[in-house]
Amino acid sequence: MSIFETIVLILNLIFCIPSLASLTHFDQWWIRGFDFPRVQISILIILNVVLAAFAYPFDETWHFIIVGVLVLSLIYQLYLIYPYTTLAKKQVVDYSGNSNGNTLAILVSNVLMTNRDYPKLIDLIKEKNPDLFLTLESDKGWEQALDTLEYEYKHSVKVPLDNLYGMHLYSKLPLEDIEVRYLVKDDIPSIHGFVKLENGHRAKIHCLHPRPPSPTESKTSTKRDAEILMIGNDMEEDPKLTLVFGDLNDVAWSRTTKIFQRVSGLMDPRRGRGFFNTFSTEYRLLRWPLDHVFHSNDFTLMAISRGRHIGSDHFPMYIKLNYSPEKEDEQEKLSVNEDEKAWAEEKVEKGKKT
Repeated sequence: MSIFETIVLILNLIFCIPSLASLTHFDQWWIRGFDFPRVQISILIILNVVLAAFAYPFDETWHFIIVGVLVLSLIYQLYLIYPYTTLAKKQVVDYSGNSNGNTLAILVSNVLMTNRDYPKLIDLIKEKNPDLFLTLESDKGWEQALDTLEYEYKHSVKVPLDNLYGMHLYSKLPLEDIEVRYLVKDDIPSIHGFVKLENGHRAKIHCLHPRPPSPTESKTSTKRDAEILMIGNDMEEDPKLTLVFGDLNDVAWSRTTKIFQRVSGLMDPRRGRGFFNTFSTEYRLLRWPLDHVFHSNDFTLMAISRGRHIGSDHFPMYIKLNYSPEKEDEQEKLSVNEDEKAWAEEKVEKGKKT
């Protein structure tokens, strides 16, 4: 075996690992970390197949086996990201007609606690003019800066923290029955309650920012998964006027987020429209969607976009919805089976104990 062939073989084996690891249910951060860069992994697998075509004489059975495993790995990766490309069917239909006070525009922004370029976010908020906006990683400094918007955003929930998990919710519309909860950790808050639309209907809201699996944050994804799935498990069977949004520290195509969608019955407006990658602003080739807005199928989509750079490591996420209960039957929810329900319940219980 030549040196070139040996090097290619080693690379081929390495790039089979992400797909094989992702098929397991292990929670270790380095395994769950493969959930994020699936587009990048797919490109690298394609390059490995090309290298194998040049390196192997294909006179041994293992040559075909290794290339076959690479091709299957590529199919697996593409299968997971395909629903979030423009080639797939849109899960949420585009709004058409007269809104009549049924609209709800939301801006979600992980501001990066150490970022002090307050005017960039404030200018974006003034430009987008959302009905409510949520900031993550916001501390007392961010709270004081955002106070300049209180004249217009008269309703707010403020949880300033200096541990990277502070959050602030500001709304033009009335907020009702608001509760700040600490679902799985005493220092990681979430906001729950209702926002009253102009038409008088109350929409239930859940604002989340769970801890990510990483060597510096959490050695496993258990608590992150539990916090996300806890909300999904608590949803009524056919949720109405419900939204879940925030920095979930999880990508749209992960097992956790997909099962969250299945058990909650909520919709993802990204499906069929694109990735809308919000992290990271620093590395153009390493970006994925971490900031989300999920909603019940009685909303249709008016607008969705990724905001410009505001000095954070995340781009803001903007979405405008219209309450359209007459469109429910046109928007197909993901189905859930008993195994997925059991897996979600097991995750939640495990997260509460660890």
